[in-house]
Amino acid sequence: MRFLVVSDSHGLTEELSIIFNRHEQEIDDAFHCGDSQLALVDEHLLPYRTVRGNCDFGGDLPLERIEETGEGTILIVHGHHHDVKYDLNRLRYRAEEVGANVVLFGHSHVAGAVIEDGVLYVNPGSIRMPRGRSDKTYVLMDLENGQATVRFYRSEDGSAVEDLDVSGKL
Repeated sequence: MRFLVVSDSHGLTEELSIIFNRHEQEIDDAFHCGDSQLALVDEHLLPYRTVRGNCDFGGDLPLERIEETGEGTILIVHGHHHDVKYDLNRLRYRAEEVGANVVLFGHSHVAGAVIEDGVLYVNPGSIRMPRGRSDKTYVLMDLENGQATVRFYRSEDGSAVEDLDVSGKL
């Protein structure tokens, strides 16, 4: 299964559509990890399963999503309630509580992925205001037969950011 993951778009609209349209034919689902600053009914956000971030106002977005797939359970949060700017401990606890083998989050705007104790943690970075590097990034994530592959791409042109890629067994 292949998933598109974005986060922290902070009001961007056309970019969300461009990224989705770029990969629509090759993905099974798309997730937005919060801080879209758009209403759930905004046409640019509609293709994404979205959670509420600290900059999303209104009650129409959930704080978390738990998605069951043929490859396991995916937990999607923004991360502001899990202190992700400090460490992943609270995310680890929540992943354990819900039995997730994949956790998608944003908030810090820092792109990265790691597999720890059989759980994949992915922050796609920000397509508007990245931190720690200049690349505005999103992720394509493949899950198949207990293996995960995470590839990062630049939002502007879809080119690969290979130094961030992660793959391994879940």
